[in-house]
Amino acid sequence: MRLVLVGPPGAGKGTQAQFIASHFAVPKISTGDIFRANVSQGTPLGLEARKFMDAGDLVPDEVTIGMVQDRLREDDAAEGFLLDGFPRNVHQAEVLDELLDRQGLRLDVVLELVVDDEEVVRRLSGRRTCRQCGHVWHLDFDPPTREGHCDRCGGELFQRDDDREDTIRHRLEVYAEQTSPLIGYYGDLGLLRGVDATGPVEDVTERAIAALHRFGD
Repeated sequence: MRLVLVGPPGAGKGTQAQFIASHFAVPKISTGDIFRANVSQGTPLGLEARKFMDAGDLVPDEVTIGMVQDRLREDDAAEGFLLDGFPRNVHQAEVLDELLDRQGLRLDVVLELVVDDEEVVRRLSGRRTCRQCGHVWHLDFDPPTREGHCDRCGGELFQRDDDREDTIRHRLEVYAEQTSPLIGYYGDLGLLRGVDATGPVEDVTERAIAALHRFGD
């Protein structure tokens, strides 16, 4: 199975990507993992990406595409893969199609994790991180027994800047701007399938796998 996973920040893509990739026995390929591997290994693309990252700029499409292309050439991706975080826009999607086409391959399906903005804000803005051990709690889903303190080590809990409501809403605006055309692109190709990403993690996984099974048989 060759699958792309899309969804807004807070939809649970990272968690679901692991379960789905394991179920269908394909490698989970995320742009975050690829970036970290290239930077840590000091590859030419990693060194190029680091210049932009250190300056606080977005890594250009060409560098990201080069890293993904190299990763898809590795042996474990020969029979299938799950892409998480790529493509992020229509240009990247078109390039991915071209890369696969040159190998006589194509995507089987694009799975969209569907969750509304208010649920995303609730999920992300409720997170609190321990300054001492780094464990993440949630005010609604996994609250500490002592307000403001970590049950594991007693450290102080704080809200990360990227978990603040105004930051989350800005991220959602950027996602909608970049990804709405992408979802339309794959919808027009007949590749898009959507699943409800609300509720317990195991329920979302069950819905996702059920939606994908006919593509993985």
